[in-house]
Amino acid sequence: MTDLSTMLPPALRKALDLLTDPPAEPDVSKGYLDLLNTPEDDDVAKNTGVIQAAWASTIGSFFYDNVQALSRRFIAAWQLPIDWLSIPPGGTALDVGCGPGSITAQLARAVGPDGLALGVDISEPMLARAVNSAAGSQVGFLRADAQRLPLRDQTVDAAVSIAVLQLIPDPAATLAEIARVLRPGGRLAVMVPTLRPPIDLGIKLPTGGAHLFSEDEIGDILEDHGFVSVRTKSIGQLQWVRGKLG
Repeated sequence: MTDLSTMLPPALRKALDLLTDPPAEPDVSKGYLDLLNTPEDDDVAKNTGVIQAAWASTIGSFFYDNVQALSRRFIAAWQLPIDWLSIPPGGTALDVGCGPGSITAQLARAVGPDGLALGVDISEPMLARAVNSAAGSQVGFLRADAQRLPLRDQTVDAAVSIAVLQLIPDPAATLAEIARVLRPGGRLAVMVPTLRPPIDLGIKLPTGGAHLFSEDEIGDILEDHGFVSVRTKSIGQLQWVRGKLG
């Protein structure tokens, strides 16, 4: 019998060892490991809003990729705190809602040639762009739902989620999942849009299926799941939240 795992790219071969339920016949026909379309996925809430639909389209993923690249270059609010994450060389870093993979590529440089940077996303067009631009020997991508991460407990050294939690139907479930897969002492950095004064006006505006977080919402959720040294920093309507799993 052919061992299909030996036919996988090196990064996805490493990823198989971290999965809760590795598939007997891994589907990597599109360059990423597709772990969706199972009966269990029907039980997970889906975002059907217009913003998610736009980003999940081919044109939307192209637009998002380019806007994000410009934002990272010129807007301080988008700069990833790589040094703060303290990712050990040879470690494993997770990008939840990786989109076109640019942040995952930054994590890959931090883990080094012996490490693993994994990007997880639900959008096929986004993952196609990620594979095309960032896949490599220590960079792999998984198609999975962030509300039910496919990784085993305590398998990740650091995690990030950049401007995506607002599009997830149950962001608290995603943060709980990240806490589950992080090793003790592992660090998490999250960036989300927040409601700041005038809050009442913001609540009444149409959101297109996106959740707008209150100023303390993410921090409170992280503390509920065992994170310590939780810190927040708001820049305009964006907020960074950092924490270390106790």
